[in-house]
Order: sequence, then C-alpha cells, then structure tokens
Amino acid sequence: MSNLYDETHRAFQDRHDSRRLADRLESLSHAEFDPNDRDFIQAASLFFLATVDERGRPTVSYKGGAPGFVRITSNNELVFPVYDGNGMFLSLGNISGKSDVGMLFIDFQSPRRLRIQGTARVLPTSDDAAGRYPGAQYIVRVVAECIFVNCGRYIHRLDERKLSPHVPDESGSQPFPAWKRLDVIADTLGEEDRAAVMKAGGTLAVADYPGEDPDAGR
Repeated sequence: MSNLYDETHRAFQDRHDSRRLADRLESLSHAEFDPNDRDFIQAASLFFLATVDERGRPTVSYKGGAPGFVRITSNNELVFPVYDGNGMFLSLGNISGKSDVGMLFIDFQSPRRLRIQGTARVLPTSDDAAGRYPGAQYIVRVVAECIFVNCGRYIHRLDERKLSPHVPDESGSQPFPAWKRLDVIADTLGEEDRAAVMKAGGTLAVADYPGEDPDAGR
C-alpha cells in the first residue's frame, strides 16, 4: 500500500512502465531530515509553499528571505517567518483552516530540488523566543511527513546571487513597497500605509509602477 500514490497516479505509471521506479523513489523518501536535507534547507534563500483552502482550492506562494530563514528545529520539524505581504493572507488562512502543505526548495545554481509534504501551524512571533526573525508578522511551524529529492534536470540556472533588498534587516526594517503606492488601491490602505505613501511622494499610476527596486527612478 502506497502513502504517496493512488490509482490515478498508478494509471500513468503503468502506462509509462514507471511503477517500479515510482515505488523505489517512494521507498527512498523519509519523514526525518537527513544531513543533506538540513544543509540544503538551511542554506536556502527561497522556497515555494503550496496550501489548500477548505473548499479544496490550491494556491502556491513564493517565500524568500536571507539564507538560514528556514530553520530546522527537530528531526522532522522546521520553522520559517512570514513577512509583510499583500494583505490577502492566502497561505496563512489556508493553513489555519486546513493544515496540509507542500514545500518545494530549489537551488538554481546546482541545480537541485527537494520536496516536503506535511502539516503546518501558524504561530505568533512571541514563539520566537530567540528573536531570530525581526520584522516577521507570524511564524509557521511545519511537521514533515514525506521528504524526497526531485529531478533537477529542467531547472534553469540563475547565476546572480543577489538577495531582495526588501528582506527585513536585523532591526526588522525594510523599504516601503512601491506597489502600495498604486492609485488603484490607495483607498484600501490602513492609516500607517497611507502615511507612508504620502511620505514616499504620493500615489502612482499603474503605468508608472517601477517594480520593487527601492532605487528605481532615483
């Protein structure tokens, strides 16, 4: 009995004579992080997070930070911070309603991929007793159930190793996002963001949006 595949997967595997290969790959999956997993995850500056809402609708989010922003806290647990985003809280809302998650880590230089399936909980930043995540709004703790390496041959190599300037610094500070200056959302902002928009020079038309480079237009 497989914990990873059901009959829909088996139908494709049998059509392409890959059932034996699929079974071997499942047998190589594991529920605890090995040394290679730990090194790869804790050196990562990004990953992709898949969540599902209570109606079964999936969404995938990109999560980025300084290398080490994902921390392994036990043999089968990891934590990562949630920084200021677009205010939709799709991932956190989904996790709070249905805890199943998928995580995809990619190294665009090697190239290499690692997948994690498990369950997640949203925690307040007060749980970050060591103060490792300045600027975080929440912390997410994931209990891994299935960890496995994925084929990396179609990963495109990205040579520039440059972190986003929006990653919060040691004091939790980060540049104000240009997208919050767009005139089409100006009337929806909270008081603090409205004040920041005025300080930054007012609203912008969509056609004038410079992207999220803090130095754009200077």
